[in-house]
Amino acid sequence: MMSKWIIASFYQLFSQAEPYKFPDHFKFGVATSAYQIEGAWNVDGKGFHIWDMATHNQSHLILDGSNADITCNSYYKWEEDIDLIKNLGVDFYRFSISWARIFPDGYVTNKINQAGIDYYNKIINTLLEHNIEPVVTLYHWDLPQIFSPLGAWTNPAVIEHFASYARKMFQLFGDRVKMWITINEPRLVCQVFKGSIGDITPDFPLGIAEYLCAHNIVKAHAEAYHIYDKEFRHIQKGKISITVDMTWWLPENASSKEDVRLAEQNMQFDIGLYVNPILNYDYPKVVIDRVAERSRLEGFPESRLPKFSYQEKNRISGTYDFLGINHYFTMIVKASQEPPVSKSDIDIDSQGEKFRDPNWEPTGLEIFKVLPESLRNVLKWVKKTYHDPEIYITENGYADNREIIDDDERINYFRKYLNATVNAIIEDKVNVVAYTAWSLMDNFEWILGYEAKFGLYHVNFTDPNRSRTPKKSVEFFKRVTKTRTIN
Repeated sequence: MMSKWIIASFYQLFSQAEPYKFPDHFKFGVATSAYQIEGAWNVDGKGFHIWDMATHNQSHLILDGSNADITCNSYYKWEEDIDLIKNLGVDFYRFSISWARIFPDGYVTNKINQAGIDYYNKIINTLLEHNIEPVVTLYHWDLPQIFSPLGAWTNPAVIEHFASYARKMFQLFGDRVKMWITINEPRLVCQVFKGSIGDITPDFPLGIAEYLCAHNIVKAHAEAYHIYDKEFRHIQKGKISITVDMTWWLPENASSKEDVRLAEQNMQFDIGLYVNPILNYDYPKVVIDRVAERSRLEGFPESRLPKFSYQEKNRISGTYDFLGINHYFTMIVKASQEPPVSKSDIDIDSQGEKFRDPNWEPTGLEIFKVLPESLRNVLKWVKKTYHDPEIYITENGYADNREIIDDDERINYFRKYLNATVNAIIEDKVNVVAYTAWSLMDNFEWILGYEAKFGLYHVNFTDPNRSRTPKKSVEFFKRVTKTRTIN
């Protein structure tokens, strides 16, 4: 008779499953955004936007004092960049349109810039020639400068202007673009960049403007959705939705009911504030109640959180064909004493002491950590909270701060996060249909300037030609897209 040890050894050997394979319908892609890669900031009729002005006039806001006037110079190197995309073997390429490159004055009038239209037409047509699907983001943070002095996204007038801009983009490109994202990461637009980066001042009304911004962005998204749904979908037969960044919130003590409650509450303030009106019906109740209570204590006659009318709730609810998710961060929250009622602040509204564990696996930048289980947890949370929507992971990637080609850390990161994704699909039955690597190449990373490098391809920013070099991670990602497994 075989010993129990031998039987156990055989069982362990033969019960080890092969690595999960992504479903046949699953798509892989890579992403960029207009301001981060295009350059050509003031040529061929392009107008100015808030990041042009902020990086020129408030360079102290940027970690290295840089700007994206040239950045990767993709406005002129777009053909080479599509070759890089083709080399990866991906199914789609996510990029954004610069509103100010099409409408230099911001307003949607007869003053339209044909050079901008030609540029995006070339990209779209060439992608399709190579069987790469264009996934187009209408707004990736580069609001035309004309709206900044008006309050940018805190001004409801921007809703109508965005809707008009969206309609024109559907008219110009919708015969070929079948995947649209209205607005990228509204939380960062409203809570980090305060609606318009050029308007960060000591007098900015914290705890008020962020909610005005969120209110208007959600309504702007809904208007763009309805325009597409009513005027274009029956002919163009595409999909449209919004992309939100999703931080996973952990309770410091999983046995503490208060810490657990605060983790969920912070999920609702970070994510639900923008997603719940679209995928459910209104702001999350915990957000409504919490802001109302803090507002009362602060002496406001009504809540700082604006209210949707009955008609607005009905117009916003259901305005999605999928949900785009960007994931980079994990945070811990624990119960703490309520601060004195002295000022309004969305961070105070969301409640709790917030921090990262210094023992988490690091990346090249302190704020980014490697916790792949957080992505899986986010995906499961969305499935449970929002009735199992179709999910596109529209950004996920590794941050380093070195000029390296042998980026084994990035390969390790992708391997772990792709495993988390396929496990969520196979084991948790989450309806994830796509994964997008951020980013195609090193680029201008907003307030981090060129200090953060997420690219699969290295860009030499000291070379006038902005030469591109494939990093080691390119070969890894190519194997994934070819085999649909993680090696």
